[in-house]
Amino acid sequence: MNIKIIKVKMSSKTESAMREDTLTSSKSLHVEDALWRRIPRQRWFVLLTGPFLLIFVWWVAYYFALVDENLLPSPFATLADTSINIVTGNMMADFWYTLVRVFYAFIIAAIFGVPIGIVLGSSQRLYRSFEFIIDFFRSTPATAMFPLFLLLFGLGDFSKIAVASFAAFLVIVFNSAYGVMNTRQTRILAARSMGASRFRIFVDVIFFETLPQTFIGLRTAVSMALVVIIVAEMFIGAQDGLGHRIIDAQISYNLTDMYGSILVTGAMGYGLNVFFLVIERNLIHWSGK
Repeated sequence: MNIKIIKVKMSSKTESAMREDTLTSSKSLHVEDALWRRIPRQRWFVLLTGPFLLIFVWWVAYYFALVDENLLPSPFATLADTSINIVTGNMMADFWYTLVRVFYAFIIAAIFGVPIGIVLGSSQRLYRSFEFIIDFFRSTPATAMFPLFLLLFGLGDFSKIAVASFAAFLVIVFNSAYGVMNTRQTRILAARSMGASRFRIFVDVIFFETLPQTFIGLRTAVSMALVVIIVAEMFIGAQDGLGHRIIDAQISYNLTDMYGSILVTGAMGYGLNVFFLVIERNLIHWSGK
């Protein structure tokens, strides 16, 4: 009887602590969002500062000949040429080819990486058994795996997507497993004290505790997939894509097209990162709380 009373007291205290954490996190989020809405002009200023600073530094380097003019074109000429290529659809075709490859690589990596990472993270012994393999390939540059994937899958699109998904897969597995292993034990104990089954503990506690770290892995993985796809398009027999466009412009000494393609590639990577940040901010509001 005493044991039951103690359990009830512990669970009630834990519940109240969880409620306080939730209220505190929601209040801080509401305050942050309110401040963010009050200063729309400052927000746009912050967002545009980076691009303007990049163009300004580029212009200074070009105008004062800090870099050989044969190696660095005018930023305004580059932007004008890039705008024309985008409007005519020439560059947008390569943009979509690259984006589709990144999408396929990321989806394959996420479908396999998240559940495998959760399974490995649920058991310390199981994770330690595979830790060397995960860390070994995660530490190996993906570009070093190109010859192997070329031998296995040939010169087609599948080899590019396969090597990119493999690199992204390892990042997702590591972060998902890490998220499970670092689940707050107090919340698991609270669920157990309330009589929750292992399945309910996994679904209601572990899964949601894992999501913030999993989303970090997903954001990192999509950036990794983009990098690998761009390099693969440069050197693995691609006939289209931004990577092919960059290397082709470099060979033909079309500097404005080369720099413009690099800018568009950077914009793609930035956009993908912001996309996942927005999803994370709206769906995982308890992150870090």
